[in-house]
Amino acid sequence: MDFLDINFIDIVDILLVALLLYYAYRLVKGTVAINIFIGIVIFYVIWKLTDILNLDVLSNILGKFISVGFFALIVVFQQEIRKFLLMIGSTNFASRRNVIRYFNFLHQDQMPLTVDLTTLLSSCSKMAEEKTGAIIVLERENKLDFLTNTGDEANIEISAQILESIFFKNSPLHDGAIIIKNNFIIATRVILPVSESSSIPARFGLRHRAAVGISEKTDAAVLVISEQTGEISYVKDGAFCKFKNIKDLRRLLTEDLSI
Repeated sequence: MDFLDINFIDIVDILLVALLLYYAYRLVKGTVAINIFIGIVIFYVIWKLTDILNLDVLSNILGKFISVGFFALIVVFQQEIRKFLLMIGSTNFASRRNVIRYFNFLHQDQMPLTVDLTTLLSSCSKMAEEKTGAIIVLERENKLDFLTNTGDEANIEISAQILESIFFKNSPLHDGAIIIKNNFIIATRVILPVSESSSIPARFGLRHRAAVGISEKTDAAVLVISEQTGEISYVKDGAFCKFKNIKDLRRLLTEDLSI
């Protein structure tokens, strides 16, 4: 029964492993990567079974794959690893808001939203009806200062008139994206990195690829309005989030922008 002799260091070790697994789950939750992760676990279990059953040939073959598994994980999970490093390296990671966000095991009460979703979504609905193309980036934990230099810096409080005038077809500001932080537009005409993912449907244009691109590199939430169809899309973590209607979209945004 020596294995039951647990000291303080063992408890710390277990807690750190649990925390690491929690972070890994948060990063791959709701993405295709979760299926890949499950596949890797199954592969590892099969390898251990072949070893226990003394299936030497099969065990050696599977063992060769396991030996290079670390490099394979870097390739397969490169986007998730990037997001993890961005989260750890964030300058405001240790703030109270982030501590509550990332260590919310006890389901603390959420802090109130700073973005006026009523104004934002009503403007998006109107622009969608008029088929006015738009791309709106909502800053979350990762700072987007490196993007503001690609456009025009601003400090404008959100209003329906401002949003609709910015993306009006003949407006000099309608090209590019806007960045919203704490209910203020902090930049317009922003150039976003375009995703090269082959999984983006062909019907989506450059706006949607730009939305996926910035959401792959940061934790930003992005709203896109198609100029051709008037469809509103919500992009987060490099993927399109499905929603039924504006009410459902509001629920998603409330969850993602709240702490």
